[in-house]
Amino acid sequence: MKLLGVIFVLGLMHSVYSQRTPTISYISQEQIKDIGGTVEFVCSVQYSQDYPVLWIKVNKNREDQLPISTNTALIIRDSRFALRSDPSSSTYTLQIKDIQETDAGFYLCQILISTSSKISAEVELQVRRPPIISDNSTRSLVVSEGQPVELNCYAGGFPTPRISWRRENNAILPTGGSIYRGNTLKIAHVRKEDRGTYYCVAENGVGRGARRNINLEIEFAPVITAPRPRLGQALQYDMDLECHVEAYPPPGITWHKDEVQLSNNQHYSISHFATADEYTDTTLRVITIEKKQYGEYVCKAANKLGTAETRVELFETIIPVCPPACGQAYYAASIIPLSSGVMVAVALIVATIMRSRSSKY
Repeated sequence: MKLLGVIFVLGLMHSVYSQRTPTISYISQEQIKDIGGTVEFVCSVQYSQDYPVLWIKVNKNREDQLPISTNTALIIRDSRFALRSDPSSSTYTLQIKDIQETDAGFYLCQILISTSSKISAEVELQVRRPPIISDNSTRSLVVSEGQPVELNCYAGGFPTPRISWRRENNAILPTGGSIYRGNTLKIAHVRKEDRGTYYCVAENGVGRGARRNINLEIEFAPVITAPRPRLGQALQYDMDLECHVEAYPPPGITWHKDEVQLSNNQHYSISHFATADEYTDTTLRVITIEKKQYGEYVCKAANKLGTAETRVELFETIIPVCPPACGQAYYAASIIPLSSGVMVAVALIVATIMRSRSSKY
């Protein structure tokens, strides 16, 4: 009976041993690497001596599969890939050097048992990528004052980039503070002071990050100021009347006196100088002032959003004002160059003479 029992146990052990199924006893954990780095995947198997062991690359959508190796041989021809095997531990190590973004995905260690049966384990490779700001982010925007505004910024990369907003020269944002975090910067009612350059910054700890400059342009009605609303000048001298205009789109600018629009002629010279898209300085030069040219002048500006005006008064003085009456005096239609030391004295005498001659006007 004892002999029969031993024979039975030995037979059972042989049956169990002969039915052992190949297994994967170990595979590496998820790997996160930088572009250009090196990664190794380790897979240990058991009872697979009679079966092929493969490494297979599967993309993230799990649609495409690429066999890389079988047992101890590489299938693909790529010098970045290498394969090591250790027969004593039945371990297969797949190495990838100079990692590229396209290497991201799942790597399967697979034992093929038959055409319809296989055993697999997988490890994911995630490749850290510096941020790249997406094309669907805002590039520039033009809106009218008072309207709501949304500036959007999206970025790809791994890990997922963090988005922050800043203004040029660290100016205060319409939302308050110098930094705002989030994909969308919202301004409920935009003001002309909000115009300018905004920076969308994407960072994820890989590389130096990415930045996009976003220009926000605000359309607004003209605002006019006169640096010197009252100016005096002696007869027969020139004088410049100035206005500073702030508006967008750039406005049409005109000068008026006694409700008549002025133009360039022998009595007046008008010039405009744009210092930026929103700023224009305009100057009206009154040439060789006559009695009738004293009075109030009106500077007007208009664009599609509105109009504005301001007034500048030109009054008579005895002593010529410098500038623009610098370095010369008028006497009987002749120009006499003067040195700075005697200019004021001579100018006073000449102004008195000219005033007496013009009193009939």
